[in-house]
Amino acid sequence: MTAPTAERSNRKVLVFVVDDHPLVREGLVSMINREPDLAVCGEAEGLPSALVAIAARVPDIVITDLSLKDGSGLSLIKELRAQYPVLNILVVSMHEESYYAERAFRAGARGYLTKRESTGRIAEAIRRVVQGKIYASNELLEKLAERSLSQPGDERRSPTDLLSDRELEVFQLYGRGLESKQVAKDLGLSIKTVEAYTARIKEKLGLGNFNEFIRAAATWSQPETPD
Repeated sequence: MTAPTAERSNRKVLVFVVDDHPLVREGLVSMINREPDLAVCGEAEGLPSALVAIAARVPDIVITDLSLKDGSGLSLIKELRAQYPVLNILVVSMHEESYYAERAFRAGARGYLTKRESTGRIAEAIRRVVQGKIYASNELLEKLAERSLSQPGDERRSPTDLLSDRELEVFQLYGRGLESKQVAKDLGLSIKTVEAYTARIKEKLGLGNFNEFIRAAATWSQPETPD
């Protein structure tokens, strides 16, 4: 499938919505369908179902959260970018942009905003992304510009900088208070694999034991809690 560029006249921009919370997904779908130039052409709650459904449709843009059922939004973005290089992708997430936006852009997203944004901004972001532009807050754009100009070794040494995408997902789930069994279930991994990720995270962050790991994860994840 080759995604269209939404430049065809006299038709609405087709939007596919991916979110694992039914009420949130319903709200997004309702909001988008109220816009005179936008229309939802499909929806899904997780990575596998999204890939199947998107392949059967021809969306102009995919909106996705980063926390999904049976997978992660970052993985979905990478899969979509590999399969459909010109498909537009917008992240609408509960996670603050300071933690995940840069990774989302590196994975292939073209826009990022939080679910706390007004419905007007979400519609604006959709239109901007399908026009081939980047959508993000001024603060994020400034940060990305500064990062691109920084010298090697200048980056702040935070979990965002030090951990891989999967390690960051594991760290964030522990920070939300999940136990190892639930972390494994949410990410579709075995407990042994989660334990291996945990050991690597502890080593990278210089954490001596599991209690230190849990405290660090909780402290780091706290700002991501939505209002």
